[in-house]
Formats: sequence, C-alpha cells, structure tokens
Amino acid sequence: MKVLVIYDSVFGNTEKIARAIGEALSPLGDVRVIKVADAAAQEMQGLDYLFVGSPTRAFSPTPAAKQFLKTIPRHALDGVKVAAFDTRADLQEVNSRFLNIMVKFFGYAADPISKRLAQKGGRVIHPPEGFFVKGTEGPLADGELERAAAWAQQVVQS
Repeated sequence: MKVLVIYDSVFGNTEKIARAIGEALSPLGDVRVIKVADAAAQEMQGLDYLFVGSPTRAFSPTPAAKQFLKTIPRHALDGVKVAAFDTRADLQEVNSRFLNIMVKFFGYAADPISKRLAQKGGRVIHPPEGFFVKGTEGPLADGELERAAAWAQQVVQS
C-alpha cells in the first residue's frame, strides 16, 4: 500500500497530527509525510491513499494548502482514496457565541480540502476530521495524537 500524507502547519500542531497519521499507517506499506511546500503533483502517481491536512485559519485552509490543492491536475487523483483533516480550536473551550455562529456559516479547513480532492478525482472514503488545539496556537489537546492514529487506521479500513 502506498500512502502520502501532505500537510501545512503554522504552530507545529498539524505537523504532529500528520506525523501521527504516518506512523500509524507505516506498518501497512510505503508511507511518506511531507509539507505542502515540498509536495509535487508527480508524487501522487500510484498512490492508494492521500491524506491532506491544514490548520484552520480564518475558517479555511492556509494559503499554502489552498495553492497546493489548485496545482493538482484535474483527474490526477482518479482511483486514489482521499481523506482530509485539520486542526482547530475547540469551540466548547473558547465559549464564544460569535465564533460558533461564524463556524456554522464558514466551517473549518478540512471540508474545503475534502471537496477539492474530490474535484481532482479523489474518492473521499471518510468524512473530514478535525483535531483540537488548546487556544489558538496549541498545544494539541490531550489525546489528539492517539485519536489521529486511530482515525487514520479507521480510514484505511473503510
């Protein structure tokens, strides 16, 4: 099985989640974890699974993650099973009515990532997932690395 995990990270939290996903899947085959800045379209050839993640910044993926997704050629992901993830603040911890309303309207980074991967031909096999950070910069909430590893294993068993 060939798996690629591509991520962007601002404070290091999304990178930690991406690496946890990679480590969880490494016993299953060839697994690479790379930053969006180092990703190229040709690396997606022959993939079985592609995971893409970004921190949620202003209710969307980072500019670098958006740019990477735009550069994927149409149909480049035909036959590839894809899954999207993000890191985000826990709305219960933040306890902001305004932020709750904004999230209802605009959402998180993983949803548009998932949609873009599908537009490029990817087969979305699992709903997008969000992993929580404490505050706006982190660290990750307790248990999120373990949850990311379990989620990744669940995705490949879908």
